[in-house]
Amino acid sequence: MASGPAKTAAPALPEGRYGTRRATPSRRWRRWLFLGIALLVSGVITWVAYVNLGAAPIDAERVAFSEKPGNAMEITINVTRDDNGKPGVCIVRARDKTGAESGRKELLIPAGAKYSRMTTTIKSIGEPVTADVFGCSYDIPRYLSTP
Repeated sequence: MASGPAKTAAPALPEGRYGTRRATPSRRWRRWLFLGIALLVSGVITWVAYVNLGAAPIDAERVAFSEKPGNAMEITINVTRDDNGKPGVCIVRARDKTGAESGRKELLIPAGAKYSRMTTTIKSIGEPVTADVFGCSYDIPRYLSTP
């Protein structure tokens, strides 16, 4: 007597009823397809990050600020740009003791040197305690551009 589980053969399917059995296709092409899609998506993400997070073409930093009479603040900024032939605009602002913006001014940076130092006075609606640079751009509003 034999011991152990009995071996049974796979049931035979009726011929012609279910069609012919296909060989399993190779799945290598799917791997290459997914790899190509992953590389394409990561390339697009890298490009978008570079465009949005890369170095700004025009930038400014605050050098000094001082309080002036009549709720005003004087600010001095250094502007650095990549194209000194184009004028730019920087937005500077004054803040009150709560940190809220209490005054804002758009400062036209004329074409000229790559590095510029500008000083301006910002009027405030309350007593200002500090001033800073909000941002800079080459997109100059029509009312600031000179004819």
